[in-house]
Amino acid sequence: MGGAVSAGEDNDELIDNLKEAHYIRSDLVEQAFRAIDRADYYLEEFRDNAYKDLAWRHGNIHLSAPCIYSEVMEALDLQPGLSFLNLGSGTGYLSTMVGLILGPFGVNHGVELHADVIDYAYKKLDFFIKTSDSFDKFEFCEPSFVVGNCLEIIPNCRQYDRVYCGAGVQREHENFMKNLLKVGGILVLPLEEKLTKIIRTSHSTWETKKIIAVSFAPLVLPKNGDRSQSAEVSLPMFEVRTLQDLARISIRHTLKVILGASHERGAAGCQRPVLGVPKSGPCFKRRRIHRRRINSVLLASKHTLEHRMIPESFDDDSSDGVEEEGQLGRLGVGYQAKDEEEERGNRDSAQEPAINLLRERILSLPLPEPLKMYLLYYRQK
Repeated sequence: MGGAVSAGEDNDELIDNLKEAHYIRSDLVEQAFRAIDRADYYLEEFRDNAYKDLAWRHGNIHLSAPCIYSEVMEALDLQPGLSFLNLGSGTGYLSTMVGLILGPFGVNHGVELHADVIDYAYKKLDFFIKTSDSFDKFEFCEPSFVVGNCLEIIPNCRQYDRVYCGAGVQREHENFMKNLLKVGGILVLPLEEKLTKIIRTSHSTWETKKIIAVSFAPLVLPKNGDRSQSAEVSLPMFEVRTLQDLARISIRHTLKVILGASHERGAAGCQRPVLGVPKSGPCFKRRRIHRRRINSVLLASKHTLEHRMIPESFDDDSSDGVEEEGQLGRLGVGYQAKDEEEERGNRDSAQEPAINLLRERILSLPLPEPLKMYLLYYRQK
């Protein structure tokens, strides 16, 4: 499933393509997608395929197409502090993006059928927290995963504000999925070959909206189709934050507010990303503008070359032709000089890594090193 947009050269260009095709429509979803490099969730030998709008599977490891994840994220209408349940959580890519929006006081749970995939998801989650500069831009709700079949979740379990199922749901299991929702909650799932959004409007009423046609593998049914013969799945506990964690959250939030106030962007300015924010906005679009200008230079140069190859006439209008040629030549040289200067600027800025100001501020605090490392989540960058 996928292929709705062109392949990108990198994660940012993939997101640009998804925006242009209106799969990504909100700033919050765009920020979450840019913060996490999709390629980091691929096995190393398959990274070249990461920026194609296609699903990927290797053994039990599976990622849906980017256009599908975009529609899911938009349909969930995520907000800080909500509770989220991901049925078929897989690599944790979607759960991690959701966690960037939920914030530290949200709930982020996943159920995955395969234990090896959960191990893979925790490995990728740890890599993101320890190495990604994007992590410091957000206040994160870390996901928790449990092994099991989502159709075997214990009856009368806690309900969630948002639920997503990443496998095709048979009609007979629709009500089971609906009952995982709080009143006012949103359920997104593939139902009868359509990605479907269901809002629980009361204890017994729901609103249903079909989003796009999709093709998902169906849910794996419990063994023998008999719940009484299968192991029940207990969802993770709703975590109560320790005083130590609350202090870390508060300190990091205060530092971000201070840094944000001192580095506000001007009305039309373009500055180096703060806190390791992924490229976006006017600075990022410069690369594409530069490509278009190169085409303009080539076109002007080609026109000039063709003009020079035409024999000059000896009538009174010949001077006009020489003047036009000179103007085109100056135009081409002017564009080229401007592009070369801009390219040098882009190259220089690309060579200078973005400064993570939050990290720098924490390291400069008059605190013991172990406490600084705790505030940094023991990060390696």
